[in-house]
Amino acid sequence: MGLALGALLLLALAALGAAGDRQRADAQDDRRALAISVGSAHACALLDSAEVECWGANDWGQTDAPAGRFSALSAGERHTCGLREAGEIECWGSNRYGQTDAPAGRFSAISAGGNHACGLLDSGAIECWGGNRDGQVDAPAGRFSAVSAGGDHTCGLRETSAVECWGSNDYGQADAPAGRFSAVSAGWWHSCGLRETGAVECWGDNDYGQAVAPAGRFSAVSAGMWHTCGLRETGVVECWGNNSFGQTDAPAGRFSALSAGDWHTCGLRENGDIACWGDNYLGQTDAPAGRFSAVSAGDWHTCGLRETGAVECWGAGGAEDSGWPHYGQADAPAGRFSALSAGGYHSCGLRETGSVECWGGNWDGQTDAPAGRFSAVSAGWRHTCGLRETGAVECWGWNGYGQADAPAGRFSSVSAGWYHSCGLRETGSVECWGWNWTGQTDAPAGRFSAVSAGDWHTCGLRETGAVECWGYTFDGQTQPPAGEQRTISAGAYHACAVSVDRAATCWMIYNGAADVPAWLREPSAAPTAELGSGRIVARRLADGRAEFGWQPGGGGERVLPQQRYFPTDATVGRWLRSS
Repeated sequence: MGLALGALLLLALAALGAAGDRQRADAQDDRRALAISVGSAHACALLDSAEVECWGANDWGQTDAPAGRFSALSAGERHTCGLREAGEIECWGSNRYGQTDAPAGRFSAISAGGNHACGLLDSGAIECWGGNRDGQVDAPAGRFSAVSAGGDHTCGLRETSAVECWGSNDYGQADAPAGRFSAVSAGWWHSCGLRETGAVECWGDNDYGQAVAPAGRFSAVSAGMWHTCGLRETGVVECWGNNSFGQTDAPAGRFSALSAGDWHTCGLRENGDIACWGDNYLGQTDAPAGRFSAVSAGDWHTCGLRETGAVECWGAGGAEDSGWPHYGQADAPAGRFSALSAGGYHSCGLRETGSVECWGGNWDGQTDAPAGRFSAVSAGWRHTCGLRETGAVECWGWNGYGQADAPAGRFSSVSAGWYHSCGLRETGSVECWGWNWTGQTDAPAGRFSAVSAGDWHTCGLRETGAVECWGYTFDGQTQPPAGEQRTISAGAYHACAVSVDRAATCWMIYNGAADVPAWLREPSAAPTAELGSGRIVARRLADGRAEFGWQPGGGGERVLPQQRYFPTDATVGRWLRSS
């Protein structure tokens, strides 16, 4: 949090993005990060241009960094604060408790906490604002050299090198030990300080071992929610505490700074690259750099067809996936393919010989491709459809909603979704069949050149190159970007396209706080985000499947089709089964 803090998110595990260098996207390429700060479900970087770039959850505008030059920044729970070069503080995001109402005056440091923020005045005094239920904004008098705002408490480093904390002390997080420190970091329910000797000492909640720092010398420390990370003097990052989402699995290499959030951590490489690890809700929008001839978005993974004919997949189920249900859906077989399709827990490819080969989960026979020659294949949730060279569509796998009952006649393409399927007639019209709860089979009239069926939405590519989508749109997947596209693919909660210049682009679906902008990042893992009007909540079941629910931002709970679980409160692991 600012020094790293945040609220609870109940979302699924992260997956590593594909390896390889990240392609720089635009004229911003030459800018590098100087500092990074991780909040609850978003993160921000201070660039060498003095600008601030943020990504991740933006339900309160916490990633809408204003233009202009800054010298420091801090990401809190649902708000962010930046220090202007002139010394003024500017904050953005949630202001429910007045946490973005920064006072006037000249400051030398800034820290954004849970529902409050604090700044260090040039005079050495600390001034805080925002939520004050536990006295966390009641800074003591006197001179300080640093400040860190935690969940409901705050810690400051006196000019004498003593640490003093105030606010909530339910777990002893404000009981700073005596002695001399060079830095301090307030987490959610614990705090950590860096001794002048280089040793890290933590106090407060220790349910997950987050307050038991390893021995040895460090140059920096950052306390998150239930984990802590320290930067060794060698530049190596070492983390300890809760690792439910891989947030303590620091990558190798040398770093110059780090920031621990709720369920993820980000570090600044010595070369200016950002690496994040932990919860990222699967990285399905982390398209790797390079040239593709086709792309296919699955439910929690995505596959691309390289111009060489090789298949490359990323997201859930890949070889580097850190715990999401693994059915081998991203383990593409070797050899040359002419087409591919990523489904729910399986994937299929069309060999250059015309045969179909599928891999991954097969509990409904969805990978049991029939013999013979096909010209196209599409993998859905639990079924698959293929286009015969005769133009007929043939489907196999689960058929609970008629999604495998392909209509007669000649088609030029086919797409299998979650519980529905769509085909492109040779006349250019789109015809869909199967489940229609959200209007996903209500194809608009007119001529298309391609169609792709997602979970509760469908997208078509007009002959003009424009993308048009229909069906459920609570999270923006039917709001594609403008511009001429070459191919399209609709996934579960995201959609992807290959543009006319052959760049792979994905839009809107759970772009997590660790989804670092392409021109800043290196292949990494990291957490997801709350959406504009609410959030998806998820639970992994014992058999490896996942069940989801939707929490609107305005309160209450609403179940998604076929999904049954909701969190009863903000506590991980406590769930209420709906009727």
